[in-house]
Amino acid sequence: SREKVLYNKGKSWFIAGADSAPKDGDGAIKTGDFAIHVQPLAEWRQMYAETWRIERDFLYDPGLHGLDLAATRARYEPYLDGLASRADLNYLFEEMLGEITIGHMFIDGGDLPEVAKVPVGLLGADYAVENNRHRFARVFDGENWNPQLRAPLSEPGVNVAAGEYLLAVDGRDLPGTADVYSFFQGKANHIVVLRVGPQADGTGARDVKVTPVPTESGLRHRAWIEDNRRTVARLSGDRLGYLHLPDTAAGGYASFTRYYFAQQDRQGFVIDERYNQGGWLADYVVDHLQRKVTSWAIFREGREASFPFGANPGPKVLLVNEGAGSGGDALPWYFRKAGVGPIVGKRTWGGLVGIWWYPHLLDGGSITAPSSAIYGTEGAWEVENVGIAPDIEIDLDPKAWREGHDAQLEKAVAVALELLAKNPSVPHPHPPYPNYHRKP
Repeated sequence: SREKVLYNKGKSWFIAGADSAPKDGDGAIKTGDFAIHVQPLAEWRQMYAETWRIERDFLYDPGLHGLDLAATRARYEPYLDGLASRADLNYLFEEMLGEITIGHMFIDGGDLPEVAKVPVGLLGADYAVENNRHRFARVFDGENWNPQLRAPLSEPGVNVAAGEYLLAVDGRDLPGTADVYSFFQGKANHIVVLRVGPQADGTGARDVKVTPVPTESGLRHRAWIEDNRRTVARLSGDRLGYLHLPDTAAGGYASFTRYYFAQQDRQGFVIDERYNQGGWLADYVVDHLQRKVTSWAIFREGREASFPFGANPGPKVLLVNEGAGSGGDALPWYFRKAGVGPIVGKRTWGGLVGIWWYPHLLDGGSITAPSSAIYGTEGAWEVENVGIAPDIEIDLDPKAWREGHDAQLEKAVAVALELLAKNPSVPHPHPPYPNYHRKP
């Protein structure tokens, strides 16, 4: 009869008369009381069919790499009768979609049971048990102006240092035999009172208030970067710079911009893209790395600078490993094509296809069907399922790592120094200052 209109605003739904504009909030539907009865077995069968339709309609190769879609679908379909949970369906998806033989084939989510999580607070520290107490072996300093890198123990007014003891949490004595993390259950983002001091017996102890963080991953990653940067500086006598690219998206570009341009006084670089999680194609990075110096500039104070800005003429060595893929495959591929420098480490994982947007499944789960793939200028699939092999292969030795030596990083420094010895950095002094008032 066209007398009513169903519409939504934000996450709410409304029914209003069609004859005039509704007033805000009128006709709100209380969706919180809705209950939907589902038949999981029927839903799973529908999602099974829908998944094969998505692969058929979106995969970059209409031929699915030669896979007979109808036959493969029929071969796996009997397993639907044995499913006992939504997790079983995801497992079936993983097995059957593996037949397409492609990277970026992701299966995620669905109507799975949610387990209540207890947010454990973390202090951004490593511990050692000494004298039946937990002692701070290392305190991460982070960047307290950045919410993602807030370090509780180094915030203003806290100033807890490595070597001090953590004696109590919110008044509870903390012996060395206890699990330190159990004292911080439910404490993430909540103020706690720590009793810390220089002696295990509590002599000279003080109370400090801190707000633990829910994750230390950012702090530990930044500490790893800074440790590597200091190692490269030490091994090279401050001649080489270092930077890490965690991905080829926002994080990687931010890291490149922060570390590369700030170290232009270095005579060469070690660029570390180990564990690179991909993102976009890193042509931006390679374009800067291969810039040629076209002029020099002198200032009233300081040393001469090359232009265009960021055109560093020194050697550049790229570190790769099996944990780098997607955009992390493209970066060393472009690096090699441009002839920027040697590549050190282990072969990358080889996943250079693109995933964009696909319909969600009935219960909110998702699968991907890589809808783009990248090939070389010679018309070959050079990277997908192949990866980029290093020029110099070297393993990350676990024993050496535990002893404080990163064999891959140390090798990259050695290679860069060898290149620098063959083509040493030379000063570019400015010409004599002009005298436009000199008398003949």
